[in-house]
Amino acid sequence: MENFVIVGAGLAGAKAAQTLREEGFDGRVVLLGEEPERPYERPPLSKGLLLGTTPRRDVYVHDAGWYEANHVELRTATRVTGIDRDDRQVVLADGERLGYDKLLLTAGSTPRRLDVPGADLGGVLYLRSLADSDRIAEALTDQAQLVVIGAGWIGLEIAAAARRHGAAVTVVETADLPLQRVLGDEVARVFAALHRRHGVAFHFGVGVRQLGGTGRVSSVVLTDGTQLAADTVVVGVGIQPNVQLAEAAGLKVENGIVTDARLLTSDPHIHAAGDVANAYHPLLGRHIRVEHWANALNGGPAAARSMLGQQVEYARLPYFFSDQYDLGMEYSGWVAPDGYDRVVFRGDPAVVDGRAPEFMAFWVSDGRVLAGMNANVWDVTDQIQTLVRAGHGGRAVDLARLADPRVPLGDVLS
Repeated sequence: MENFVIVGAGLAGAKAAQTLREEGFDGRVVLLGEEPERPYERPPLSKGLLLGTTPRRDVYVHDAGWYEANHVELRTATRVTGIDRDDRQVVLADGERLGYDKLLLTAGSTPRRLDVPGADLGGVLYLRSLADSDRIAEALTDQAQLVVIGAGWIGLEIAAAARRHGAAVTVVETADLPLQRVLGDEVARVFAALHRRHGVAFHFGVGVRQLGGTGRVSSVVLTDGTQLAADTVVVGVGIQPNVQLAEAAGLKVENGIVTDARLLTSDPHIHAAGDVANAYHPLLGRHIRVEHWANALNGGPAAARSMLGQQVEYARLPYFFSDQYDLGMEYSGWVAPDGYDRVVFRGDPAVVDGRAPEFMAFWVSDGRVLAGMNANVWDVTDQIQTLVRAGHGGRAVDLARLADPRVPLGDVLS
């Protein structure tokens, strides 16, 4: 009987285990996770759970009985300390060694830590796990003074949830705008205006010098000398892929575990998927590491099929979504910060009379659509992805037609 071992019991690992069974694999499947929880999805941690709109039971990938019913050996609170590639074994913290015929690494990532004096004070929080979300939720009261360090997706979603609970919120960001590196100035300004409209204060172009307090944080001192009052600080300054096991085992690692389009690593018996994988994307013609939910949702199953010897080419476009106040958005595609020459808007992106806008935005280079975002406009993801695939394939579009809401999106390529 073949043994398949999955290290990392998040969404990617759980979906890989599910796919193995759905594809008829009847060997042993062992799913190993460090957290005490069974696999769950992470988007609700900064959205519905903080807002109180998502019941905790809804975050889990499978019902509690699914794993036993499908003969998946789920081991929670289990740490893997090594990979013995010669003997094809993973080594657990208690010394147990598990043999594998195929190994899948879906170990995810870890938040980058703030490295300043006072960073170890109480009330300095990070968001990656259910337990983290619980701690942040407890702090979001109408008396709270919250400072969020980092104006990325996680930071802004936490800021939005905190304002819904009535907390005073200040966001500190070293860039000049929120989400600037991801969205560029044109669209980043929309999110700055949205949060300001809801009472969020921003400090742009500055970092954190130190955190003050005795036992618990009470202030944040910025690099320009500004001192902010705070009883809770949430740090969202990016994540690091958990590549330690792969590095120690001698796998090729560069901004994640390097894989080909089959999600196969430099070892023919080891695959990788999710946050931790820097996978070759055949449409983009380069390796990319994608940290979003959809990559775990789709990458885990793709890796499972590849482990089974099926012909797999993982070419899904990067996709992510966010909900902040009354603005919901979806983004499809990939473009480097300096990889586009203009942003084309379809609809007005301005926040007017306190209302979130309805618009689409397209990042374009030489007339080719490389990425697209829909904000409060729904059921257009397929059309946007068609434009993006055409753009990365070298096909340009008429930008006037792209911007004109009277032209159906599906007709822009005609």
